[in-house]
Amino acid sequence: MMALPAAARGCLVCAALCAAALAAPALRPGAYTPWTTVLLLAALYACGELPARSRLLGRALGGAVPLGAGTFFPVLLAAALLLPPAAAALAALPGAFAARVEQRPAGPRRVWRAAQLAIAVWAAARTAELLGGPEALAPARFPRILLVALAAAVVFSLVVTALDGAVRVAAERRPVRTAWRGLLVPALAPHTVHGLAGLMTAVLWRSAYGPVAAVLVLLPMYLSCWVFAQYHRERASHQGTIRALVQAVDLKDTYTRGHSERVGRASVLIARELGMAEDRVEILRFAGILHDIGKLGVPTRVLRKDGPLTPEERRVIELHPEYGHEIVRGIGFLGEARAAILHHHERMDGSGYPYGLSGDGIPEFARVVAVADAFDAMTSTRSYSRARPVETALAELRRCAGSQFDPRMVHALATALDRHGWQTAVTSDEPQPAPSAELPGARPYEVGRAPGAGEAGPVESGAAGPLPGPRPYAAAPAPGSRPGSG
Repeated sequence: MMALPAAARGCLVCAALCAAALAAPALRPGAYTPWTTVLLLAALYACGELPARSRLLGRALGGAVPLGAGTFFPVLLAAALLLPPAAAALAALPGAFAARVEQRPAGPRRVWRAAQLAIAVWAAARTAELLGGPEALAPARFPRILLVALAAAVVFSLVVTALDGAVRVAAERRPVRTAWRGLLVPALAPHTVHGLAGLMTAVLWRSAYGPVAAVLVLLPMYLSCWVFAQYHRERASHQGTIRALVQAVDLKDTYTRGHSERVGRASVLIARELGMAEDRVEILRFAGILHDIGKLGVPTRVLRKDGPLTPEERRVIELHPEYGHEIVRGIGFLGEARAAILHHHERMDGSGYPYGLSGDGIPEFARVVAVADAFDAMTSTRSYSRARPVETALAELRRCAGSQFDPRMVHALATALDRHGWQTAVTSDEPQPAPSAELPGARPYEVGRAPGAGEAGPVESGAAGPLPGPRPYAAAPAPGSRPGSG
């Protein structure tokens, strides 16, 4: 609890108290609570969660990936149709506490999960009760009972989504206007399917065949659990592929170690501030992490060269976006990230590379990554330059907005950093030089002529040395140090 932000602790306490108040009527003396049904459904839901706690069973049913509580929502929705609201809330608790928790702190997360599901099941049961669900369930009148089940599933989904968004605001400090974006629509379809399975379970439970026959309805859901686990195994494989590629780049170019992950993090901040859907945010994170993957195609001697680059070496460096695009072309799950890798060095005024795109002709993901890339290049300490303060970097981004960077992306980054802050880190293992004096007549982060003409070379992400032509975010390197690379 102490590791949680104060707002998150408050949200957790409020949810737990609310769940306790909703379930309490079932425990009062004289309350009509069908304890046999409550205990059977609670045990069934808890048993559905236990394989994810066991490595052996979890591997047998779906690999090393946890199966997740959502697979067994049909049991909870059946409880919403079979039980009074307070008793239905109680049925959710054992399974919620038994569920596997991947992230710490585990205790508060289990309490939150239990409270969230208890509230959602209570709301679904109350909806079914108001629509005459128990009476309609006994003779199984269709289509009325079907509408009741669908309404209960929709309410269940709305409550779960509302609480998920609330904890995002409290624990992750998401902006209120975007905290719920991307949560409801992906949840409605599976919850509706679970509601129908829960209806079938409830109908058989009340029939002459009894609970044993009702359990058989859940077998298809266990199969869907296996399919869902396979999807997550594939997604974990994607993550492993990306980690391996990033590690290969970091090993080849030690000057930018950690840079890729920070660009991915900054890209996510921008995307969420813009209100992008979560599936696009994830792909954009991949784009930020892999934007420099083309360095694998650049000779190591060029990446690590200490002196100024020759024109031929500069041309090789400028090919790294195209190399990167070729490397990831066959990785289908990257989607829009491939365009960002290819075009993250384009400029709004059309003077960038590799194709000289301008304005809205530059893919949106590329415009996001360009801002995140430049920001980290300026705020990271390297072996050849000191980190610049965040405010200085933002001021430079604003100055270059419209000519090099998309002003909307710059504004989104500034707003996100004001809300969340930024943690910088040294990205080179080499000793850090003393801050260098700026060259006479040169503006910070700016050059007007090619290096060697009395001005500083640029800190250009993806490059191992100064590139031809003006670049707006160039730092003056220390005498004798390696030219900048973002």
